[in-house]
Amino acid sequence: MIPKELLKQLRKIEFVTAKLANEELSGSYTSVFKGQGLAFRDVRQYQRGDDVRKIDWNVTARMNEPFVKVFVEERELTVMLVVDASGSSLFGTVRAPKSQVAGEVAALAAFSAIHNNDRVGLVLASDHLEKLVPPKKGEKHVLRVVREILAFQPQSHGTNLAIAFETLVKVARRRSLAFVISDFFDDGFERAMALASAKHDIIPVMLVDPRDESLPDVGLATFEDLESGESITVDTSDARVREHYAQSMKAVRDERIRVFRKHKLDLCVVRTDGSFVAPLRDLFAHRAKRVRSR
Repeated sequence: MIPKELLKQLRKIEFVTAKLANEELSGSYTSVFKGQGLAFRDVRQYQRGDDVRKIDWNVTARMNEPFVKVFVEERELTVMLVVDASGSSLFGTVRAPKSQVAGEVAALAAFSAIHNNDRVGLVLASDHLEKLVPPKKGEKHVLRVVREILAFQPQSHGTNLAIAFETLVKVARRRSLAFVISDFFDDGFERAMALASAKHDIIPVMLVDPRDESLPDVGLATFEDLESGESITVDTSDARVREHYAQSMKAVRDERIRVFRKHKLDLCVVRTDGSFVAPLRDLFAHRAKRVRSR
C-alpha cells in the first residue's frame, strides 16, 4: 500500500515531468541521444560504389547477381538512472530534500526516454548496491522507478559511488546513456567512473543545496552528519568559521568538477532552490550544438 502523501507526490511529479518531457525536451533528446550500432533491415541489388564488404553472398548465390545488405541505425537506447541513496540525499533546506529532487530529475529523464521508445533502468546505491530495477519500456515502469527513488529506505547511510559505477558496468551490457544523480560527496570513485565512461555515455547530475556552499549566521548551531551520525557544534556568528566552511566546500566542489572535465563528461548541476528542468534543457541544448558543429 502506497502512503497517501507519497502517492500525491508521485502523481504531481508524473503530471509535471511527463508534460515537460513531451513539450520541452522531446526534440532535443532525440537529436542528441542516438541509438548505438546498426540493425539489418533488407537486401537490395548491388550498385556501383557499394561497399563490397556488405555483399550478402547467400542471396547473391541464389539470385545469380550481387545483392548487398542494408542497415539502419538502431534508434532504441537504454537509459540507466544511477541514484545516490546515501544519508546525504535526505538533506535539503529550501524547496525539497535532495532525494525528492533526484526523483524529479529521474522522472524527467525517464519520460523523455519512453517518449522515444527507449528503455529505462535504475541503480540505487549507498555504500553498497541497494536496489536494481532492470531496464524496461512503458509509463507504468517509469512510475515504478520514480516511486522506488522517492520511497526508498536504504539499509545503509554511507556513500561509495565506485560501487554504483561498477554495478552500471555489470548490469548494462550494451552502451547506455546513464544519468548519475548524486551530490558526489565521496572520493575514490574516479577509476570506476572512468571505466564506466569508456563503455557508457555518463552524465553526472550534481545536486546542490545552498547549505552545501555556505553557513548562515545563526549563532551556536549543532550539525549532524546524516551518513555517520556524528554531531558537531560550531559558532556560525564567527565570520572566520563561515569563511573556512565556504572555502572548504568550494575546494571539494572544484575537485569534483576537475575530475568530470578530465574525463570529458557533461556536468549538469541541479539546485534544491532552483528549477530541475532548466539545467537538463541547457545540457541537451549544449550537446545538440556540439553535435551540429561536428
